[in-house]
Amino acid sequence: MSENEKYASLVARQEELTALMSAGDLGPDDYTRLSREYAELSPVVEKIKELESARSELADLQELADDPEMRDMAETESRALRERLPDMEQDLRVLLLPKDAADEKNAILEVRAGTGGDEASLFAAELFRMYQRYADLQGWRFEVMSVSDNELGGYKEASALISGAGVFARLKFESGVHRVQRVPSTEAGGRIHTSAATVAVLPEAEEVDIHLEDKDLRVDIFRASGPGGQSVNTTDSAVRITHLPTGIVVSQQDEKSQHKNRAKAMKILMARIYDHERALLDAERAADRRSQVGSGDRSERIRTYNFPQGRVTDHRINLTLYKVDKVVTGEALDEIIDPLIADDQAARLASLE
Repeated sequence: MSENEKYASLVARQEELTALMSAGDLGPDDYTRLSREYAELSPVVEKIKELESARSELADLQELADDPEMRDMAETESRALRERLPDMEQDLRVLLLPKDAADEKNAILEVRAGTGGDEASLFAAELFRMYQRYADLQGWRFEVMSVSDNELGGYKEASALISGAGVFARLKFESGVHRVQRVPSTEAGGRIHTSAATVAVLPEAEEVDIHLEDKDLRVDIFRASGPGGQSVNTTDSAVRITHLPTGIVVSQQDEKSQHKNRAKAMKILMARIYDHERALLDAERAADRRSQVGSGDRSERIRTYNFPQGRVTDHRINLTLYKVDKVVTGEALDEIIDPLIADDQAARLASLE
């Protein structure tokens, strides 16, 4: 199928969807499914029509150039239009890239302190708050699921469910090792320390994505404990669930209710299993193409926050911003996320050529 034939078929499909939804004899599920397809197709068709209009206008201008009185105007406008066409064609190619099935899903964020002791836990807490503020700026819902903190206010690990439009698509490249270089508040000598925290962004799995059988799960109930061994509550309400086929283990103890802890643990477990299955598929695809943005492997160092120099460097795309304070408040995080998305799109476009 030629490019023009492909564009024509997409326009025809949108017209077909319009007719089907206007017929009024669809069930709720069918209407929802068609509405979703229509919404995904609309920006593509809009860009196709914009491109076709520009090409038609260019053809008209070339005819006008044969008229001596209109030649200068026609050539000026033709030149401007020819300069715009490559960008319009590129925008359309990006819209037509195969979609990641998880892009529109909510995300489960997990942040864990890495090497660096207390300073690493303080950095992990700062990263967690960075994503919380970023979510607020995006109009997303940020629901804290669990926090394991220490006496200094740092986080050994923390997780949250982030809900909203296109959450996973914007946050999926945040997975990996984040490194911080600064003078810790606990350092009397003023020496710069390097610490790290690990971020995992998992697409929230729904029951249609993951089917879990009871025989594959081992559920252990135990008494919750807090920092320093103190009791969080006096009942055996903490839950540990092990998925036997993969060995994935999730523990949850923040709630006083065993039922609530189990529900939260299952949500995280399903997300990790879904992420595990996606990683297996990605590994197969990586044999054919290695993404420039990186695999999202949690062992991969992706970014350094250097406070003495006021800079943040994303090592995957060699991007450095001298606004570390605004990045960690979430205000300037888009200035890293947008180039990462663009780089991934460029790599995927190159793989299709």
